[in-house]
Amino acid sequence: MNQHLAQTPGISVATRRQLLAGVAAVAATGLTAATAHPGFATATAVPASSDSSKARNKGGIDHKVINRWAEDTWKSLVAMTDPRTGLPADYIGDSITQPKRSGFTSPTNIGGYLWSTVVARELHLISAKECRDRLTQTLTTLSRLKHHEPSGMLYNWYDEATGEVITIWPENGNVVQPFLSSVDNGWFAAALMVVRNAEPKVAALANSILKRMDFGIFYNKDARPGVAAGLLRGGFYDVKPTVGTVQGNYLGKGPDVYYTLNHYDVTNSEPRIATYIGIALGQIPAAHYFATMRVFPDTCDWSWQEQQPVGKHRTYQGIDVFEGAYTYRGMRIVPSWGGDMFESLMPDLFVPEASWAPKAWGINHPLTVRAQREFGLEDAKYGYWGFSPASHPNGGYSEWGVDALGMSSDGYPSDVERTSVDKGFGECRPAANPTPMWGDGVVTPHASFLAMEYEPREAYDNLVNIERKLGAYGDGGFYDAVAVKSGTIAKRYLSLDQAMVLGAIGNVFGDNVIRRNFVRGEVEKTIKPLIAVEEFGAGLID
Repeated sequence: MNQHLAQTPGISVATRRQLLAGVAAVAATGLTAATAHPGFATATAVPASSDSSKARNKGGIDHKVINRWAEDTWKSLVAMTDPRTGLPADYIGDSITQPKRSGFTSPTNIGGYLWSTVVARELHLISAKECRDRLTQTLTTLSRLKHHEPSGMLYNWYDEATGEVITIWPENGNVVQPFLSSVDNGWFAAALMVVRNAEPKVAALANSILKRMDFGIFYNKDARPGVAAGLLRGGFYDVKPTVGTVQGNYLGKGPDVYYTLNHYDVTNSEPRIATYIGIALGQIPAAHYFATMRVFPDTCDWSWQEQQPVGKHRTYQGIDVFEGAYTYRGMRIVPSWGGDMFESLMPDLFVPEASWAPKAWGINHPLTVRAQREFGLEDAKYGYWGFSPASHPNGGYSEWGVDALGMSSDGYPSDVERTSVDKGFGECRPAANPTPMWGDGVVTPHASFLAMEYEPREAYDNLVNIERKLGAYGDGGFYDAVAVKSGTIAKRYLSLDQAMVLGAIGNVFGDNVIRRNFVRGEVEKTIKPLIAVEEFGAGLID
């Protein structure tokens, strides 16, 4: 899970995924645009119902192939899951008949297994009884896991076979200082909210775990002095660690904790799932949504970022928001931190952002997918597309993205060579590498599944080619990543990435099963009107 953690504006530090890598393993349809201000693109989108997928044009897609992909993906998740605890491992190798589990799991992985179980039932891969039995087993184990009592939050790493908190990393014997992550608990809570509505017979058990969780533990109201709302911390330790922290207690319950020095300050990244849930549950003020930045400022003191954004300022709930965007191939796009599909589109698996915010996410999401596709096929000429953090084909884990679409100055690379583009920052920073030569591009199948909501046929065709031409497919579905030039394949399955695959299939081909169960109740009442008012600086340049 890859996001920017900013200690102070403009200073980036290692992301959680980067740290883990060292230790562990539609497009234009409905869009119109006109230039309203010099250099500022505006656009409108045709709203869609919140209970239906926007992937209307699914012609040319063989549903038998989709069903096979879903069935095989589910098999890999079953293989990852310990039969005694019902907890999934972080990953397994290429064998699903004799799976070698990783020896650790996270709240996100567990959440992914829970929502995937609901999808499996919806797609008739398993019976209603098997779904209930699996959910009951996992939730029962979860109810007994050690957690931070005052906030109800789960620790970041557990042994999937025993449910014990990890203190020694199983891959290398290093000491692990137990940590509690705002984002990982966000995905876990999201899964509980799906499950409680999708399966009434386990609702009481799911709610008993959800009700003890309070995202106010992460919310620092003073993170942005002079701004009417604060930001979320990356997380905290309940025992003082050896790394730098800030002691405090935003809940005012229980002993002090030791917060990371950093906050999540970027809107288009995965922490917004924790934002949505905290606001919906009344634990974080709604204005917090507008306190995160759509893009960093366009002034020279911010010229470390990838490119100079273009946009204007608007005010929401008393907060001045710079509605800026990056420019790419005739499009204005609100960037993510790394330029990857995961940050932009995974929250959209749960919240129908494009429908609820037609002038914001309704413009940005389709353009993000289009930009990824055009980069892979036309700019880099890889012949394939879909870039998102995943396994490295040569071993380990890495961040992957479209450098030009990410705010990070280093950028998430799209190839093994880690080629970086640098088109400069106006008059503040000259271009250093505006037209690079791209190398051995790395695509990850889960990115195309996330894109299927907005470009169903294009994403399907890309996946068919990844399977048939690159051979990046096994008994458990698509392998995690493949380098397209060398043909090197990361032959393993990651539980989160497989859960994104099933979640996307469940929405596009399973009657929006994830979204309709997640939003029912407080989410729709609070989040829909909150995000509906915003107008991004995204659109097509006329």
